Amino acid sequence: MNIPRTLASVGTVAALAAGTVAVAAAPAQAAAYNGACGSGYRVIDKMNINMDRATVYLTYNSGWNCVVTITNTPGKREYMSAQIERSNGGDWIEDEGYYTQYAGPVYVYAPNECIDWGGSIAYTDVTWIQWDDHCG
Repeated sequence: MNIPRTLASVGTVAALAAGTVAVAAAPAQAAAYNGACGSGYRVIDKMNINMDRATVYLTYNSGWNCVVTITNTPGKREYMSAQIERSNGGDWIEDEGYYTQYAGPVYVYAPNECIDWGGSIAYTDVTWIQWDDHCG
């Protein structure tokens, strides 16, 4: 599968990893709009998980769907994941690990198809997971 990766998204990751004041001070919503999935993606859905400890964003651009899970407490390393799949039997595409800003981006090309998507964030020994579906 051809997964779009852009220099802009790499630059965003580098800026987030560096912990610049502007990014750290911005709300999680701003990080999603600043191109974690790449340029041209727009947020089409989102869900708050684990009592608003993180927000999972579903974005879209020309048939490509992208999911990113963004913590609302940046800087603290904790387990997070972002997942996406085609609803018609596709395999889950997932990014999981211990991150300080966000998990993802993960992509699936599914124009005019339904997708399943979700994310998780850990809190002590419990991982909160929430999934949803979206048809476009």
